[in-house]
Amino acid sequence: MRASGILLPVSSIPSAYGIGSFSREAYEFVDFLKEAGQTFWQILPLGPTGYGDSPYQSFSTFAGNPYYIDLEELIQKGLVSREICESCDWGESDSYVDYEKIYQSRFAVLKEAFKNSNIEDNEDFRKFLQKNDFWLSDYALYMAVKDANNGKSWSEWEEEIRLRKPEALAGYRRQLAEEILFYEFQQYLFDAQWQRLKKYANDKGIRIIGDIPIYVAFDSADTWANPELFELNEDREPTGVAGCPPDAFSATGQLWGNPLYRWSYHRKTEYAWWMQRISYCYRLYDVLRIDHFRGFDEYYHIPYGDSTAEFGHWEKGPGYDLFRVMKEKIGDRPVIAEDLGFLTPTVKELLEQTGYPGMKVLQFAFDSREESDYLPHNYTANSVVYTGTHDNDTTQGWYRVINDHDRSFADKYLNIKEEEEAVWTFVRAALSSVSDTAVIPMQDYLGLGTQARINVPSTLGNNWKWRMQKGQTNSALAEKIRDVCRLYGRAR
Repeated sequence: MRASGILLPVSSIPSAYGIGSFSREAYEFVDFLKEAGQTFWQILPLGPTGYGDSPYQSFSTFAGNPYYIDLEELIQKGLVSREICESCDWGESDSYVDYEKIYQSRFAVLKEAFKNSNIEDNEDFRKFLQKNDFWLSDYALYMAVKDANNGKSWSEWEEEIRLRKPEALAGYRRQLAEEILFYEFQQYLFDAQWQRLKKYANDKGIRIIGDIPIYVAFDSADTWANPELFELNEDREPTGVAGCPPDAFSATGQLWGNPLYRWSYHRKTEYAWWMQRISYCYRLYDVLRIDHFRGFDEYYHIPYGDSTAEFGHWEKGPGYDLFRVMKEKIGDRPVIAEDLGFLTPTVKELLEQTGYPGMKVLQFAFDSREESDYLPHNYTANSVVYTGTHDNDTTQGWYRVINDHDRSFADKYLNIKEEEEAVWTFVRAALSSVSDTAVIPMQDYLGLGTQARINVPSTLGNNWKWRMQKGQTNSALAEKIRDVCRLYGRAR
């Protein structure tokens, strides 16, 4: 079935209080998607963000980001006053998230709501704790201990708690009981609000495409609580870390720094942790986009301590074995494989074996720095086409800075006569392609330039900040989107 969707991170929704949340505006965006004839809303990972504010470097692969909790709901429930919410400094711009200000204000407001909640007496809360104990008790303890250590990575904690000695764990649980409860409270609110929003979307015929990063952060509850899952030495230091080798885009490669998996251990357990993780993701999302799909075939191993990714080497991943177990235990659920970049014959073979659709990015089709099969005439139906992803510039921003040779090729291929029509021509090219699914970033439907870019890979400081403005979505735009999607057999 041909379908289409829109990519918009939750953080980019124009909610009050400095960042997008599960607020009224999120429900209005779902209404907009329905009005625009869409089937999918694609978002970025929902986890709590750490260093660099990246949703791909989260403190937990299971926990939700407390920034997304709708404060209006807490005001209505009498857990916190509007005066307190409005007196906080949420940053000066409606267009960009000020993460430092959000960090300072959001937890203060949530702490006030927690004090007024009597959460321990809440039966639903107790059920939530029980159901999520397999990850939540470790996560809440990890965050409480991290706060007690002024935010330091667990690798810098005192040896007893760093190595999870039973007496130290019990001692900290007693000592930090209130803080632990506070973190459990946040997760309870997050889960209740997200499940309600997801149900609203599903009831309107909108399915959520969510993201599962292949790796977890080193400074995370996952790595601290489950060291046996990762390539760590006796001192719990990584023996190697993740990244990408040098290519046309980066002379020294990409050093991500995540710990690598001890795949031999995962095989022995029939990928138990992965099955738990993936099953949990299907509670949050309807379709799973598996980030860095190539890493399951072969992964790049960079020696720990290296300052660049130049001297890594490739090692074999679990291959189809993991997906075989997944299909047996979880069922043949919908997946999008992020198969971007250089693909070896074995990755292509793995993709074919799984039957998952891969990704096609139109902007890559016109980059003469490397060979690609991203031109629409090369697509197959079992694929998902994007004008660009969260890692690309907006189409307008990209079109303005590409070299003359690439722009000339794009103009010729897509029959672009005027710069003003470039973005919508790209959108039409994606929607008219044979790919079963087309996903367009919201910024492209709004015709926005580089100022609305989400992320520049391998950079820090200005990413994950862009926010949509109130009033930028309206019925006229919804009708325009629906009409063009209907034209190409994608509108619902």
